[in-house]
Amino acid sequence: MKFLSIVLSVIIIPMSFLKAQESEFYNITPIELNTSTGTIYGSLTMPVKSKGRVPVVLIIAGSGPTDRDGNNQMLKNNSLKQMADSLALNGIASIRYDKRGIGESKKAMISESDLRFDNYIQDAADWIKLMRQNKSFSKIIVVGHSEGSLIGMNAAKYADGFVSVAGLGNTADIILKNQLGARGKEIQDMCFPIIDSLKDGKLVANINPNLSSLFRQSIQPYMISWFSHNPQLDIKELKYPSLIVQGDNDLQVGINEAKLLASSNPKNKLVIVEKMNHVLKIIDSGDRSANTASYSDPNLPIASGLIGEIVRYVKK
Repeated sequence: MKFLSIVLSVIIIPMSFLKAQESEFYNITPIELNTSTGTIYGSLTMPVKSKGRVPVVLIIAGSGPTDRDGNNQMLKNNSLKQMADSLALNGIASIRYDKRGIGESKKAMISESDLRFDNYIQDAADWIKLMRQNKSFSKIIVVGHSEGSLIGMNAAKYADGFVSVAGLGNTADIILKNQLGARGKEIQDMCFPIIDSLKDGKLVANINPNLSSLFRQSIQPYMISWFSHNPQLDIKELKYPSLIVQGDNDLQVGINEAKLLASSNPKNKLVIVEKMNHVLKIIDSGDRSANTASYSDPNLPIASGLIGEIVRYVKK
């Protein structure tokens, strides 16, 4: 594979060494974004030996209660912290943050009925605007992981580059139908008409109580705003080539999703990292249990092929 040749010029160091030598190679300091509904907290990782201005990457985490390090309360893998550490060793700064409602930014969450997907996009855009004010940065690249890819590509119009990592190419309504469709025709008959209505921008008043956890009234406006974004069209709006990276051992996102994103612009670059899973770790075994176990293994290093591609894209 082409990406393997890139790894040789990229610094990949065991995580135990990173922890011991953190102050020698890079500094991690708190950083804040003030919004009208509260403060969003993040971490700035700066290489200490770089001379002059340095490129900076805004790292956006995926869906659910995933924090700035790539972790949640049940699963700790440190994937996004490892990404930031590895980028710093290659002379690239980064900012990663807890999205509103997550981790330290929990108090910045607005009510569920008022929340829209575009709130997350605006937050990312505001981070980019804040980064523009820092004269230490030469250029800004957005890296979005999983659902963070859709957030990132919409905010990246204010940046100088965009990298999608394990991002979806289909709209959220299609993804949701694929997931629910696997549960049988009865579920399809109950859920698909609701999804279609929300896709059309129409609220659904009467919801089966058994479906309230997914389609309750208060969350429907958020789903309408989420469904309205088409990744293939959104990424096409960017005025520069994007980097699309996907692992072939990902249990959550298939390679075809990455191909859809890449095909939106003939100048986009698609890279398939062999054996990389959804939390950006290399899993040699085809055993599903080994794959899922990596979601809770913070000592397993991030895929060097991924870091190599991001570094080359940022420095190009």
